[in-house]
Amino acid sequence: MKTKRSVVPAGANPRLSVGHAATGRILGAFFLLLLSGNVHAALNVFACEPEWAALTQQLAGNQANIYTATGPLQDPHQVQARPSLIAKARGAQLTVCTGAELEIGWMPVVLRESTNNNIQPGSIGHFEAAQYVTMLEVPSRLDRADGDVHAAGNPHIQTDARNFLPIAEALSKRLIQLDPANTAYYQQRYAAFDQQWRAAIAKWEKQAAPLRGIPVIVHHKGFPYLNEWLGLKEVAELEPKPGMEPSASWLGKVLNDLQQHPARMVLRAAYQSERPSEWIAERAHIPAVNLPFTVGGTPQATDLFTLFDDTIQRLLAGLKQGTP
Repeated sequence: MKTKRSVVPAGANPRLSVGHAATGRILGAFFLLLLSGNVHAALNVFACEPEWAALTQQLAGNQANIYTATGPLQDPHQVQARPSLIAKARGAQLTVCTGAELEIGWMPVVLRESTNNNIQPGSIGHFEAAQYVTMLEVPSRLDRADGDVHAAGNPHIQTDARNFLPIAEALSKRLIQLDPANTAYYQQRYAAFDQQWRAAIAKWEKQAAPLRGIPVIVHHKGFPYLNEWLGLKEVAELEPKPGMEPSASWLGKVLNDLQQHPARMVLRAAYQSERPSEWIAERAHIPAVNLPFTVGGTPQATDLFTLFDDTIQRLLAGLKQGTP
């Protein structure tokens, strides 16, 4: 004989009632969080160069998803406005770039084709680091015959560690404008970075004291900010004009000129061809020093702090190697 099972309505079953009630409370709390804005998606940030991706990471932490448009071994002047870049810009809430026309060959196209009004010039989602530092080598005239000259001045501002202080302050304020709900978080991270960075600058300047007044050759005019900061003296460039690769005859002229203005080492950025600097180094009997130039430019330059650690150490090693 089968035993009849009684069917208890859900509302009359205390275990089911408690379960439904708990689920309802959880869902209700979730929707209240949504309405209050406490469920927050990280900012989508489009960084033009690795140094600005690294700085944004320092300041925004886990509140930002950061895409880096260029690689450390890529010439930032020579970039294609690829569909993948446009797609990333389309979903960005903030672009962080150098400005000063460094990205003029590709970023205007990316911005236009993205159709993203949030990141166009003049919007709070458009950040150019060069606006917050004193520019060097501002030309008195503009003529394409002079080579790749930038109207606002030399754009390679990231080679002077001091420039990151005002840029970090401005970028932190911009993050707060875009994401005011996390103001305290951004303020805390900026204060920590500022303190650590100032201490690091003092350390680097002490380490680099022997470099002051040392004459150097550069492949490209990419180091005026580094030279001014550390007191290096630029006596020649391998490029006959900015952006123009040197010919054998031009390198011969540079080598001949070194008899009157000798140098202790020749500097190049990691993305540049080693051939011209090695040619000069071999014949002038001075070391060719490969500098990271940005985060990731060498295996040791994994973040902003190690970028300058490695830069200083490579310069000091070159100085030691080139000592008469």
